[in-house]
Amino acid sequence: MLTHTEGRPDGNPLRLEPAATRGRARRLPVTAAALLAAALLAGCAQPWTAFQPGEDASLLATRLGKPAETYSLPDGGKRLMWPTQPLGYTTIAADVSADGKIESVRQVLQPDEFNQAQVGAWTKQDVLVHFGRPAATKAMPRLNEEVWSYRYRDSGTWQLLYNFYFDQSGVLRLTQQSPDPLRQTGNTLY
Repeated sequence: MLTHTEGRPDGNPLRLEPAATRGRARRLPVTAAALLAAALLAGCAQPWTAFQPGEDASLLATRLGKPAETYSLPDGGKRLMWPTQPLGYTTIAADVSADGKIESVRQVLQPDEFNQAQVGAWTKQDVLVHFGRPAATKAMPRLNEEVWSYRYRDSGTWQLLYNFYFDQSGVLRLTQQSPDPLRQTGNTLY
């Protein structure tokens, strides 16, 4: 650091810091706090990982609250859902057996789950039971299609929409991912 007293009426030296270090001392505590917060959050378990198969289904409501959606499954069980749609990016789905035991609990708005959709075989009901209510729906009368869109995060970072296109009879004809228009800024793609 250089000091300079010439021209100062109070005689105190003027400290000149090199540009590369200017403000670094003030940013260090903020940076350290941000890194600590990120490390603590990374260590927090996601709510859907706190359940084991075979546990009593009453634990779900105790820990997650009342499900917003409930669907019947072909085996006599139920799928319970806790969505964050229309603006959130997760939907926790719990499959519960007919005898009231947890079979699985998972976050369904993710690529591995979306890839299970079978074009030409799945219907609106299949998509509804698997993913819950969509964030948005749009009728496209000229194409005789309806589109259901779900917000999700790909790789934990990219904020996208996953779109399901249905024909007039409600059969899935196409799936597509696209940028989430609510999260686009400037001229960036995502």
